[in-house]
Amino acid sequence: MARKNACDDPLAPVTLAVGLEELLLDRAVREVVAAAKAADADTDVRDLTPDQLQPGTLAELVSPSLFAERKVVVVRGAQDLSADTVKDVKAYLSSPAEEITLVLLHAGGAKGKGLLDAARKAGAREVACPKMTKPADRLAFVRGEFRTAGRSATPEACQALVDAIGSDLRELASAVTQLVADVDGTIDEAVVGRYYTGRAEASSFTVADRAVEGRTAEALEALRWSLSTGVAPVLITSALAQGVRAIGKLSSARGGRPADLARELGMPPWKIDRVRQQMRGWTPDGVAVALRAVAEADAGVKGGGDDPEYALEKAVVTIARAARSRGRV
Repeated sequence: MARKNACDDPLAPVTLAVGLEELLLDRAVREVVAAAKAADADTDVRDLTPDQLQPGTLAELVSPSLFAERKVVVVRGAQDLSADTVKDVKAYLSSPAEEITLVLLHAGGAKGKGLLDAARKAGAREVACPKMTKPADRLAFVRGEFRTAGRSATPEACQALVDAIGSDLRELASAVTQLVADVDGTIDEAVVGRYYTGRAEASSFTVADRAVEGRTAEALEALRWSLSTGVAPVLITSALAQGVRAIGKLSSARGGRPADLARELGMPPWKIDRVRQQMRGWTPDGVAVALRAVAEADAGVKGGGDDPEYALEKAVVTIARAARSRGRV
């Protein structure tokens, strides 16, 4: 979810939404507009792009209204404003008008940093909307969506949803909304599987799970489905590597409670339980063999081989055999 600073009033004179995540930026705008319309149903909303905000335009928009109506002025891509328009915005920041809320959407990089700094110095309410590039961030986002909806979802269900949907936050949010609307009670992994059969089965992590469990036929079936639905081969090798490394980490760790091992190995407790089930039959030799297979497949899909699909199939078969044969591969 978007992170806010201490000033959390959406009707603050200036709101600065910083980042590249379009869903979070749009939500920041919607929150301000909703608050303004709750205060005054006749609020006038102006949503502008940099080319629409010419020098002098802002002064016209924020000039006093005959009927003293509330206004929300949204400026998208503020980092791309012309130098003259930036001067207008900076001047306005020093003395914002009553009953008007200015919302600046800024990418947050070096471009247009002067305006960014000026808004912060003026005490703008800031909403951070960073691009979520890490799986852990997307997982936290899904959990937050369920919490906001007042619903309970198991950690496995949240992970399965991220695996099935991928990196698109809009699709993840939509999936959570659908599940919350259609399903009563706690949402678990089985529910996610029913709703997203095909997408979930195409997950690179499903391929890895079946492989490290020694289920060769199912792993190959999941692999072929993944490739046919457009999953990038490099994502599959990454998932295979994570699966095998998790086996190796847990097998070499001292025994203990899942919570203790989770802190030691940097895994969530629920994953400790899953990996414990998957590691039966594995030996250090088997892990070594599997890691070599993953390395070869990674090289194959990154241009070192003629057939990425064959490289992946070979790795999946080798890993599954290592899981079943106690290292005698």
